Amino acid sequence: MMGAKGQSMHKPFLKWAGNKYAILQNIEAILKKYPDRKRLMEPFVGSGAVFLNTTYPESLLTDTNGDLIQLYQILQAQGEAFIQYCETFFIPQNNVADQYYQLREAFNTTEDPVYKSALFLYLNRHCFNGLCRYNAKHQFNVPFGRYQKPYFPQKEMLWFYQKSQRACFQKADFKTIMPMAKVGDIVYCDPPYVPLSTTANFTSYSAGGFSLEQQEALAKLAQGLADRDVVVLLSNHNTEFTQQIYHNAKKTELFVQRYISCQGKNRNKASELLALFEPASSVYR
Repeated sequence: MMGAKGQSMHKPFLKWAGNKYAILQNIEAILKKYPDRKRLMEPFVGSGAVFLNTTYPESLLTDTNGDLIQLYQILQAQGEAFIQYCETFFIPQNNVADQYYQLREAFNTTEDPVYKSALFLYLNRHCFNGLCRYNAKHQFNVPFGRYQKPYFPQKEMLWFYQKSQRACFQKADFKTIMPMAKVGDIVYCDPPYVPLSTTANFTSYSAGGFSLEQQEALAKLAQGLADRDVVVLLSNHNTEFTQQIYHNAKKTELFVQRYISCQGKNRNKASELLALFEPASSVYR
């Protein structure tokens, strides 16, 4: 269940496009209606904002981004020693374009999992807008961000490490993980969002993107889990398409301020949707 009312929210240690920190209170208002749930499942864990601010006894956290999951697994296993190692990359000498591109190349070529994970955090905090993007060869290709002094998230990493001791991290697709949900689980799905327009495309944080067919398949899986006494909550853009595929869900509409174009100054409120697939035996109060 969610943390106690009035408790300060814990921010993720990674920058992440579309992370749910801004709407945690909206998510909390729904999840807290099911205090009996013992395990949180997140098939699209991303930066883990929901996981970091919940108190479930168990968590199964998955993503198709293997670099992300490897980082979480190493932080989970090594804790403060790994945090201190990561901090060594946050020095002025590494905050220049030439060195950034050398370290980006090292990230794309190294086979050392600890080094690669530390570089993943370095790139996340030094690259343009904290984006996570790969080319067709699965090479990280986001350009240098030119920040005056990138923030090293020591306290946020420490909180993640502490929380992670009761969590399981796996690289997996939602089609593999969701059928593993069992009676009494609660599932939060934050898939790459449906584009607001035909020109908008923020869905390729992992190779292959996320198609409309996959969005439909996810909605069907959510309904199937609800029929098995699993609570499923999904977030997405509020569009005609999502209204259609979530037609069986209880929907909450809200507006969230986001960058919705590549131009940083073009910041507007986007209409979002929380869709709840609830077991028939539950009472939504």
